Amino acid sequence: MGTEHIDRSEGFGERLLGLLLDRARLLPPQLIAPLIADEVARIGGRDVSILLQDYAQELLVPLPGRELHVSQPELVDGSPAGRAFLRGDLVEVPQSPSGVRMYLPLLDGSDTVGVMALTLDAVGDDDRRLLRRLSALVADMLVTKNAYTDQFFQARRREPMSVSAEIQWSLLPPLTMSVPQIEVAGALEPAYRVAGDSFDYALNDNILHAAVIDAMGHGLDAATMATVAIGAYRHARRVFISLAEKYAFMDDAISRQFGPDHFVTAQLMHVNVATGEMGLVNAGHPAPLLIRDGKVVRQLESATTLPIGFGGEEPRIREHTLQQGDRVLCYTDGIIEEHVAGGEPFGEERLIHCVNRLGEEPSEGMRSDLRRLSRTLKSERGGRTTDDATLFMIEWHGGTADHLATLD
Repeated sequence: MGTEHIDRSEGFGERLLGLLLDRARLLPPQLIAPLIADEVARIGGRDVSILLQDYAQELLVPLPGRELHVSQPELVDGSPAGRAFLRGDLVEVPQSPSGVRMYLPLLDGSDTVGVMALTLDAVGDDDRRLLRRLSALVADMLVTKNAYTDQFFQARRREPMSVSAEIQWSLLPPLTMSVPQIEVAGALEPAYRVAGDSFDYALNDNILHAAVIDAMGHGLDAATMATVAIGAYRHARRVFISLAEKYAFMDDAISRQFGPDHFVTAQLMHVNVATGEMGLVNAGHPAPLLIRDGKVVRQLESATTLPIGFGGEEPRIREHTLQQGDRVLCYTDGIIEEHVAGGEPFGEERLIHCVNRLGEEPSEGMRSDLRRLSRTLKSERGGRTTDDATLFMIEWHGGTADHLATLD
């Protein structure tokens, strides 16, 4: 019986990506940028820039490096690079007198870490396909090499950062995750001084596990407590199943480590990504808002549970059922307790008004919408953020992802 001949010859695109992989594996971080510029030159690209998101999510900052084109930082809002970043898709800008400036999102999974910009004399479909794949590989390389150097961190940091903020940023998962069934996105303010707020999530089979926490106090004390709370949450998530057990494990860890006068408020959630069923434990936190068709429908109430660390009884789990397209917005009290003109708290009514007002505008995707909400809330509070103010949003789409495991 004859065997079918399979063509395993190496095409140009495979050679380009393969060479980048082969060379990058053992290169020190500072040589990654010149390597990327060299590979882009092989397809006729020039003026290569690697733009990384700053911690405040306001700027795309050029990574310095030999052979890279380094210009001024570009605003996320209103620039071609920002459009590529927020949409997660290629943006092309014709140049005068000739050529095309291309902006490609650097996607770490579904989280955009930055943008790669380059100029080509002419662009065809083959160029677009190859550059999309190249940008995906560049993003993976940057994320991998980031673990070995401070250079990328230093490029992203645009202001002095407190020690507590350093700790909190090191705790965080990617700010966004998107799969066909569900999306999550988070935002922290003030980016360079945040201390006690944090969030965490993991998608294990059909269950999205998510938590939003706010440790009492300020500075290093709050950051230390948040570190223990998130560490205990992750340990419990990987050992136990129920929300009640997670709460009890975190409560024990905080009370043992810090004593009876310290506490952490929290939202703990399970979302079945196939059915939309959501379990919620609210430990002293503002109730999440349910957003449907751009409008706040109601608060997602749950039975009163003591904050973590106070030795509360086993919490009762409140069950909710989401509809396709529903969003759940969690927030910490720094959002609504910030004082505005006249000395009164910002308040929940103002928050709901801002959500509803933005819901009247065309959606640019959940990540972009949450970022707009964060910017709007900061502006409405007069630019003030005297306490940690965190937003965390879930959008449920439903359906099954099984077909994605089958390759064409």
